[in-house]
Amino acid sequence: MATEALIDRILAASDGPSTSAIDALHELLDAATIEASARPKSVAEAARLVGLSTHTLRYYEQEGLVRPARNASGYRAYSAFDLRRLVFLTRMRLSGMTMTDLRRYILLVEQGPSTIPERRRIMLDQQDRITRQIRELGLALETTEYKIRVYDGHPEG
Repeated sequence: MATEALIDRILAASDGPSTSAIDALHELLDAATIEASARPKSVAEAARLVGLSTHTLRYYEQEGLVRPARNASGYRAYSAFDLRRLVFLTRMRLSGMTMTDLRRYILLVEQGPSTIPERRRIMLDQQDRITRQIRELGLALETTEYKIRVYDGHPEG
């Protein structure tokens, strides 16, 4: 599927985490589904696509997490590779990965395949943190639902 079509699917589903949007995000992360010849995106387009501010994208660039090329006019031009990286960064930040861990991970990625075991360890640690967050949120949801049931039994509630 063309990059533009994937982007359209993600934007069309921006009201919530629909299956279509999730599938499109996974395809966007897959290098095989995004052609290298896709038109580069401006900082505003890239920010809108991944749901971040332009300020955050510039911060990620300053931190060395993404390195968009510059076009002939000197403006940032986010390639398909940059977009995939931004989707990854956005998901990891949403899951609570620290900037320190992200910087370390990206540094390892840029060092090549010999760092895969260490990158895998970082992802396994992150998976453990996410699993714990899910459990904690599950308990919070159960508590909230309990309180709602209690209030449903009271006319003033």
